Amino acid sequence: MSALDESPKMNIDEPEPQSLRKSWADLVQPIAGLPFVARAPREAAMDVAIAAIEPNRTHGDHVHLANAYSVSLASTEPDVAAVFEDRRGWLLPDGKPITWVSSLRGGTNRLHQVRGPQFMLDVIDVGRQVELRHFLLGGSPEVLERLRENLAKDFPGVIVVGAESPPFRSPTKQELIERDARIRASGAQVVWVGLGTPKQDFEAERIARSLPIVSVAVGAAFDYAAGTLVPAPHWVSAIGFEWLWRFAAEPRRLWRRYTVGNALFLLAVVRPRRQRHREFALHRHH
Repeated sequence: MSALDESPKMNIDEPEPQSLRKSWADLVQPIAGLPFVARAPREAAMDVAIAAIEPNRTHGDHVHLANAYSVSLASTEPDVAAVFEDRRGWLLPDGKPITWVSSLRGGTNRLHQVRGPQFMLDVIDVGRQVELRHFLLGGSPEVLERLRENLAKDFPGVIVVGAESPPFRSPTKQELIERDARIRASGAQVVWVGLGTPKQDFEAERIARSLPIVSVAVGAAFDYAAGTLVPAPHWVSAIGFEWLWRFAAEPRRLWRRYTVGNALFLLAVVRPRRQRHREFALHRHH
């Protein structure tokens, strides 16, 4: 299981709850026309934990740990772009190339890499202080069982109120209604969605539209936290070659993502599908 970073614990005793729109609206930096949030990892985790316990929530928020592949998909698939550009949606840069682009541009609101597997653990960690309730959606039954065991062992006091391993096929409308009912009945405040990109992104957006909670699309975070995938060494991640580590582990599955995808990412950065800088700032305030 990935160890937590060494940053100090955040003090969120008696926090003032607030929506992500209030805390992140002024931190957006568009990359390839998409609204990335400039927030350090641990602070972003605290923001999500505080927003999730907001009393009398009337809307949902969906958060995506987006990398270069996510950007490349959004550049060619309008339905993916629509999810990322949704007024309830927020993107955190889970990928060094995105932060490199931000640094090259200079100016304010420079992006910090927020790795999905670590981000999930950080939210779970700080969330213990406010008894944050979690729901796990995705992975195989075996992965979910190991994940719950590891979380209970490494984060005493963590509250996991539900876990589901959905079928590989697309769910029916009735199955989604029943799933939402189970999530609502569980009392979950954060739903972690690990279904693979872009399926998890669509589902996180759908959940936020249906329920007044925070849903987070976290990719392979379940497998890393369960110990079924081995994370890249820290030094590999630090120099931006975690993608190469993953590619070496699963070349047949990932070759297209890291060849065609990386080329599309570069093209999207140079020539965004459309620029919406003013709209990002405006629609997140209203």
